[in-house]
Amino acid sequence: MQTLTARRTADTPDEIWLCEHPPVFTQGLAGKPEHLLRDIGIPVVKIDRGGQITYHGPGQLVAYLLLDLKRRQLGVKALVHRIEAAIIALLGEYGIAAVRRPGAPGVYVGEAKIAALGLKIKNHCCYHGLSLNVAMDLAPFAAINPCGYEGLAVTQLSDLCAENSVDRVGDRLVAQLERQL
Repeated sequence: MQTLTARRTADTPDEIWLCEHPPVFTQGLAGKPEHLLRDIGIPVVKIDRGGQITYHGPGQLVAYLLLDLKRRQLGVKALVHRIEAAIIALLGEYGIAAVRRPGAPGVYVGEAKIAALGLKIKNHCCYHGLSLNVAMDLAPFAAINPCGYEGLAVTQLSDLCAENSVDRVGDRLVAQLERQL
């Protein structure tokens, strides 16, 4: 991501990368170590995105958005809003009512967070992206203050509907992101 972003030209096409990660906590640039509540044997990796600490693991869809914001005429707030709108629309396809919260980037179902955002903007280009809990072990979230919020509940798609395929959700998410961006 960093290499692609550093080498971008006005003609470099935007990309969306989808993946799942092995169990890992990632800590953003502003991340405070005290948000890791206890060591459960999962590595903590400091990365150059915004935000605090979060968990990534199998069954979670991670989408890396490598976008030229200048070409798309998007500011950071508009980008975050559109990413959240894409996730909300995706969840709506499954009959799930989801919302954004002012001052707390991400997407929520009821009081629980289902998707997190963490971005890096450099030279009017974006990298890093979002994570959407699909069908994963949520237990590691109990070892952190997710996204810096003490006691924040997390949920996942498979607990709210019959969907448990990261690949199917990924295809649908890309379609929604393309509509929004």
